[in-house]
Amino acid sequence: MKQHIVSICAAGGLVLAAPAVWAEVTKIGLLAPLTGPSAADGQEFVNGVNWAVDEINEKGGIAGYTFEVVVADVKDGSAANVSSAAERLLGTDGIEFMLTGYASLSLFEVDLMAEADMPYIAAGPSPSFAAITTQDIDYYWCCWSYTASFKGYETDVRPAIEALADRGEITLRDKSVAIISSDNAYSRTISEGMKVSFEEGGWRIVVDELVPFGEVGDWRAVLAKVRDTNPDLIINTDYLPGNSALFLNQFLDSPTNSLVFLQYAPSVPEFVSLTGENSTGVLYNLINAPLNSDKWPRGKALMAEYEARFGVASGAYGVGLYEMTNFYFEALQAVGDPTDRKAIAAAIGQIKRPTAAGNLEFDPDTHVALQSNDHVPVSFWQIQDGERVLFEPDAYANGSFMLPPWMSN
Repeated sequence: MKQHIVSICAAGGLVLAAPAVWAEVTKIGLLAPLTGPSAADGQEFVNGVNWAVDEINEKGGIAGYTFEVVVADVKDGSAANVSSAAERLLGTDGIEFMLTGYASLSLFEVDLMAEADMPYIAAGPSPSFAAITTQDIDYYWCCWSYTASFKGYETDVRPAIEALADRGEITLRDKSVAIISSDNAYSRTISEGMKVSFEEGGWRIVVDELVPFGEVGDWRAVLAKVRDTNPDLIINTDYLPGNSALFLNQFLDSPTNSLVFLQYAPSVPEFVSLTGENSTGVLYNLINAPLNSDKWPRGKALMAEYEARFGVASGAYGVGLYEMTNFYFEALQAVGDPTDRKAIAAAIGQIKRPTAAGNLEFDPDTHVALQSNDHVPVSFWQIQDGERVLFEPDAYANGSFMLPPWMSN
């Protein structure tokens, strides 16, 4: 793999310099958590963008341009750190496009991009994104969400669990669920929507806990409440891999006969390294996950290439940021001038094609990618002996559900 030259730019970000090519250079700004609890995701952001830039530069660029990546660290994703990082990039000469996996969970930086007329693609929480753009969709011409609608995170877990029961793969004793969440916009929104879904389906919520956002040092008080109720299903929507791994490891000190569903964190390679063999049996789902399956060749091919290039498997973001960067290149190919930002953004919004995560098409009323089994599906996964098995929807599956080793049916 070609190695980038890394230096600190005067604006305070990292410049990942492109190869020497006799063409005019334009810059791509990347917001990423390079340090802090989400640094593993941030490294995937960097890898995905570098991969796309390497490829296009090796081909001689587009429309007479080659590309550099300038990265600014959003650290813990706080408003102050995201604002500082975004303003550094917006003040850097030559940046004509910006993107992120996620910067802030509220997506408030979309307002900064609109004020600066900066084309921007984010893959953060789509409800937060849509809440901003739908205030005045014409004003937010700049900005697009690669992440599809999150509604499926709130509504699709219950029917997926009930489908396992209908097929005889699990037994639901009394349709009881423990729901634990972290007090942040992403985790809390999903857990609140889940509660509505489960109550509408006749389930009993026997534990309902909200913990402060940030590092959790001990889950045992919460787990004591879970053990007292022995629910059919345990859900924790805290997305930080370290917190989620500790929750699972402490749960398995004295497990109940319960399925364990953890939001997002098991998709991060760090999670398996923190849990080892304890991870086998854990369930999670993803919207915009690379569909690593023979039934979706693009997802499988890009996942294999990412691992070959970087020596580790991609989670949700490595391959995703590769696709997002290529959206910009496709738009530039159509427009021809990177400084024609409005035309670039409009061309991004017209993209309609298969991606690693499904068939991408943007909703013109929200600028959010469409979510459905025919567009970007909600994919359900289980870790089995360190491997991630996609078992639902069947149209994309690469394996089958297995009863977790701590459970009896």
